[in-house]
Amino acid sequence: MTKHELVSPKHKVIALVAHDNMKDELLEWVEHHRDQLALHTLVGTGTTGKLVSDQTGLSVERLRSGPLGGDQQIGARIAEGDVDVLLFFWDPLEPQPHDPDIKALLRIAVVWNIPVACNRATADFIMSSPLITDEYVRHVPSHER
Repeated sequence: MTKHELVSPKHKVIALVAHDNMKDELLEWVEHHRDQLALHTLVGTGTTGKLVSDQTGLSVERLRSGPLGGDQQIGARIAEGDVDVLLFFWDPLEPQPHDPDIKALLRIAVVWNIPVACNRATADFIMSSPLITDEYVRHVPSHER
């Protein structure tokens, strides 16, 4: 597969997703990183985006709920180069009816070479990296076949 370079700008687009049992954890994490997150554009699946916006005052573009296609909407944006970071607080102990969508979202994030945090510790590492507020050149699949 041929690859080309894509620049993630200083002002990142950060996607926020959290399963029901992880929403409180994500909200607590967002509140802790509120000032830093305010420097970026936030997009989230339906309920997660609403909760983050309502409880922190941060502006979050809301997509559909995960089970209703929100995970796929975020995946499509990643493939278009319109999402730079995925913060997906998922619950590995609870079966999800839309598990294939979750797997597809994580797969597309890896294919398109964006940072992915599936838990608080990894999200902390991403937010503490100097690259979160700097341009970053990533290697992504070429549009050629």
